[in-house]
Amino acid sequence: MYDETFMREAIKLSRHCIEKNAGGPFGVVIVRNGVEVGRGYNMVTINNDPTAHAEIVAIRDACKNLNTFKLDDCEIYTSCEPCPMCFGAIYWARIKKIYYAADRFDAEKAGFDDSFIYKEFDLSDNRRSIPAEQHCKQEAVKVFCEWEKLATRVDY
Repeated sequence: MYDETFMREAIKLSRHCIEKNAGGPFGVVIVRNGVEVGRGYNMVTINNDPTAHAEIVAIRDACKNLNTFKLDDCEIYTSCEPCPMCFGAIYWARIKKIYYAADRFDAEKAGFDDSFIYKEFDLSDNRRSIPAEQHCKQEAVKVFCEWEKLATRVDY
C-alpha cells in the first residue's frame, strides 16, 4: 500500500545524489511490509558504471539485506519512472508494485531520453543502432539442455 513517506525519501535520495555529484537525479527505496529493506541513488558517474542506476543499486541492496534474489513481497518507490534496464531488473526481482514520481517525459526534458531504446526493441537485429549477429547457436543451446537436467539448479 502506498506510503508517501517512502516516496519523499526516494526524492530526498535523488537530491542527495546531485549534491554528491554521483550521477543523475534518481533515488529509490524498496519496502517490505512497511519497512525499508533497500535504498539507492544513481551512481553511474561516480562509479563509472552505466548500470549503476538507482533502481539497480537499491535492488542489490535489498537482495543483500534480505539474503535473497527474489523480492516478490516488496514494493519499489522511485523518484522517476524506471528506464528499460531498470524496468527489466524490477521484473527479474519479481517486485510486486512500482510507485514512481516523475515520469519518462520529465526525465527526457532534463536530458535523460530513453525513447530510442524503446524503439530499438521493435527493430530486427540488423536494423538496430547497435547491430547484432547470432553465431554458435547449437553449442549454446546444448548448455541450456545441460542446465535443464541439472539436479542442483536453482530456478529463478
